[in-house]
Amino acid sequence: MTTAHLPALVQLPSYVPAHALAYDGSGVDGPAYVDVTGFAHRAPGWLDTLVSAWSAYGLALFAVLMAVGWWRARRAGAPAAVTALAAAPITLLAFGVDSLLKLAVREDRPCRTLRTVTLEACPAPGDWSFPSNHAALAAAAAVALLFVSRRLGAVALVAAALIAASRVWVGVHYPHDVLAGCLVGAAVAAAAARTVRRHQGALAERLKRGPLRPLLAAA
Repeated sequence: MTTAHLPALVQLPSYVPAHALAYDGSGVDGPAYVDVTGFAHRAPGWLDTLVSAWSAYGLALFAVLMAVGWWRARRAGAPAAVTALAAAPITLLAFGVDSLLKLAVREDRPCRTLRTVTLEACPAPGDWSFPSNHAALAAAAAVALLFVSRRLGAVALVAAALIAASRVWVGVHYPHDVLAGCLVGAAVAAAAARTVRRHQGALAERLKRGPLRPLLAAA
């Protein structure tokens, strides 16, 4: 067989853009996304500014809550301090799992698929949408904090819900993206925090012999 019999193979492009391989999630809840972003454009400017700022910087609140949780836990003893110190790495673990799911699903951003005007600049092609990293981080931090303090955890849960909602409001995620992100973050954090809580005594004894000893108890 000569190359004349293979025109399709000869004409194949050598490079396929990332967005051409992306999953289109607009069939799941695209209309709901359009409704939310449309409402955002009709909302008062001060509200959009507030939501946009929260969407961009709200995750910093969870770092503050973790620091407060650790400061209080160390007074309860080394085991409690271990659980509080674990909140940050548990949150990062959830972020890693969520990021792997992003690479597996490869869902394009709704602002790119639906071509809507959004409050936040649409991420570049290849910056996948499902699940939401912001939502996963917030939910994981909130669940991890529940194992440290019910009160701090409750505050964090409200903040996590607002983070998730803000990501749809500014136009960078579908509702199902943030819901999935919350579920992934919460599930990973719950499993990891239970494991730490179960072994917090043994972990405390081990950490007392290392450089982290000053972080385990109040002076």
